[in-house]
Amino acid sequence: MSKHRFGIHPSWVIVLAGVCAALHVGKLPPALPVLQEALHISLVQAGFLLSAVQVASMTLGLAVGLSADSLGLRRSMLMGLGLLSVASIGGGFVDDATRLLGLRAVEGLGFLLVVMPAPALIRRTVEASQLSGRMGWWGTYMPTGSALALLLGPWVIAGLNWSAWWWLLGAVAALAGVAVWLCVPDVPPPAPAQNAGNGAWPQRLALTLQSPGPWLVALTFAVYSSQWLAVVGFLPTVYAELGLAAGTAGVLSACVALANVSGNILSGWLLQRGWAAQRLLIVGFVCMTLGAVGAYAEWQGQGLPSALRFACVVIFSAVGGLIPGTLFSCALRLAPSEGTVSTTVGAMQQLSALGQFAGPPLVAWVAASAGGWQWTWAVTATLSLAGAVLAHWIGCALHKKEIYD
Repeated sequence: MSKHRFGIHPSWVIVLAGVCAALHVGKLPPALPVLQEALHISLVQAGFLLSAVQVASMTLGLAVGLSADSLGLRRSMLMGLGLLSVASIGGGFVDDATRLLGLRAVEGLGFLLVVMPAPALIRRTVEASQLSGRMGWWGTYMPTGSALALLLGPWVIAGLNWSAWWWLLGAVAALAGVAVWLCVPDVPPPAPAQNAGNGAWPQRLALTLQSPGPWLVALTFAVYSSQWLAVVGFLPTVYAELGLAAGTAGVLSACVALANVSGNILSGWLLQRGWAAQRLLIVGFVCMTLGAVGAYAEWQGQGLPSALRFACVVIFSAVGGLIPGTLFSCALRLAPSEGTVSTTVGAMQQLSALGQFAGPPLVAWVAASAGGWQWTWAVTATLSLAGAVLAHWIGCALHKKEIYD
């Protein structure tokens, strides 16, 4: 276990670096109404702009996972934060959607380099008894970063402009890099002699791809992340269509994202107290379905009152938050060896990114085709059903691993 530096445990700095990376994913939703007007982009184009940050993760997640131990987990995080800083500052100077889309893809690579090695690095810096709880906290990086972006973005954009918002977050990424450099030590990879899964990258790749555990957690994360980002990412646009002020829309959207934090933290607490991962996952998916139905479904052209709809979106996010924290813990347990943890997380990140890339455009297409958001629940319900089936299989895989271990 690593020593504390400057009185701060390195695992908390890692979590904060993840939050910083998530800020760059979440910075676009509050700017979408402004960008649609300024850059003349359609709703579906906005969906691709929202998900473009996931292109690198979608294509390179497994490759970066394979190289993480040889590259160095800490070095990977530092490189990622540097890319986020440079791309965000550069993005503030562009004046067309194409170049902004390209820089969003660069930010996606930076995001991947930050968040992909984090679970393995946390595992090597905390005691085993604290691991489930700390992984629950790690699962909060995305909703926390998204909530902060949704809350602060409208005020910065209204007070200055969207370019200043990009420049500000570029500076935040640079400061996060300094914090990682100062507070997170280099942690050596596991010795190759420990088991066959810690050897050369072809061995680790083959072992990971031949094992069912990494596939199960990766697919489950994909069906979760696709619907969460689609629903939360378009909330500012939905609220703008309802005539709400940007500041009010930002506060409401931030509350929804922050609700997800509670579920992540609760998942770690419950796992440490013996709750089965399968149970937590199924509860999360069922409540996401019910929340989406209540928030978006309409009967005879009428839906629930606005206050109840908002409560349903909060339930969608809060109880759904049980899923990512649980999956990160499952990924550590279902990795076929100590040396394939980063590879397993890389695979999970890659399929999660595929879900996040496809989810927003799919929901936007359904909304555009239906002339409103009333069929959004059908997309989320279908994804949640697939998630519940995968959760059952994860439970079987964990049970089998416990028997053989």
